Amino acid sequence: MPATHQPLDPPDRLLCGPGPANVEPAVVAAMQRPMLGHMDPDLQDILAEVVALLEAVYRRSEGLTLPLSGTGTAGMEAGIANLTEPGDTVIVGASGYFGFCIQELARRYGANLVAVNADWGEVVANERLLEALEEHPDARLLAIVHAETSTGVAHPLRELAEAMSGSETLLMADCVTSLGAIELEPAQWGIDYCYSCTQKGLANPPGMSPISVSERALERIRRRIAPVGFYLDITLLEQYWIERPAAYHHTAPILNIYALHEGLRLMLEEGVEARWKRHAEAGAHFQRRVREGGLELLADPGHQLPQLTAIRVPEGMDEKEVQMRLLQEHDIEVGGGLGPTAPSIWRVGLMGPNATTATADRVIDAFEAVLADAGTPPSP
Repeated sequence: MPATHQPLDPPDRLLCGPGPANVEPAVVAAMQRPMLGHMDPDLQDILAEVVALLEAVYRRSEGLTLPLSGTGTAGMEAGIANLTEPGDTVIVGASGYFGFCIQELARRYGANLVAVNADWGEVVANERLLEALEEHPDARLLAIVHAETSTGVAHPLRELAEAMSGSETLLMADCVTSLGAIELEPAQWGIDYCYSCTQKGLANPPGMSPISVSERALERIRRRIAPVGFYLDITLLEQYWIERPAAYHHTAPILNIYALHEGLRLMLEEGVEARWKRHAEAGAHFQRRVREGGLELLADPGHQLPQLTAIRVPEGMDEKEVQMRLLQEHDIEVGGGLGPTAPSIWRVGLMGPNATTATADRVIDAFEAVLADAGTPPSP
């Protein structure tokens, strides 16, 4: 007799790691609506609405804005694949896992990489990036992580973009943990290529990577000589998402598109600035309580993200044991260090619907209970 299997019944967790965050109930409901085919004319109307909503969230109407079918890493790779050609000089700043990922992608795509690195928890100084640009004026691209998910560090992206004004070098920013959570103005600041994800500030399931491309970056893409691999070719994706009649490119994830439509709609209903403010207040409250409890943060205080906090693990404490107890005893997920060279940390995300002071209190109360039982006294 064949084995029988019961329907899935996963536990209900509070997802306060580095992502994914919990999904808004209305977003889940959107995924239960009737599915259309990926070439259905009615779906094409929905695609146009998603693009318009995403332009409003990215706050860029010129150039090209659309979501890729794939997670944030797809947006990262699409940027390198489309904006560079083999032999191009590419400057990449890194002080955490995802900055180093961009560097690795640049190497794999045959770029002449100029790596500008700093220690984990620090910011790569704009002065050093600009010095590298001065030394390599032929650089085709300069890339940086706006919100480093592995450390909780916020890069001064606006200042970098302003300093690069007038440069022929394109500016690419990893906005995976910043879109929908902190101030981001690609058009106003002068960022040529942004990429993000759906499972953090946008409060969606993972599976899509919203990108936003400036007009001058699009011109660079259209003039390139070497071909781009098919799946991440932005010019082909534009023919499906923007041009009408739509040209087939791939089978789009229809239910994820419904979810993204609803998540973007809810964000604009709340107000972009209001959502930034909510994340700022929740993060500040959480970090204040962490410090009051005697724990230390990894990030440079002057560049600390509100929505992602990296907490140093006290000496002698078992990082993974605490994570597991939070999960098993409190149904709360938090992250640990990412990558073999990462310091010993816990990473706590307060994003999307979890960006509230009530959620912050629930997480820190659970931490205090677990750490007190492990021999670390709770905060006063």
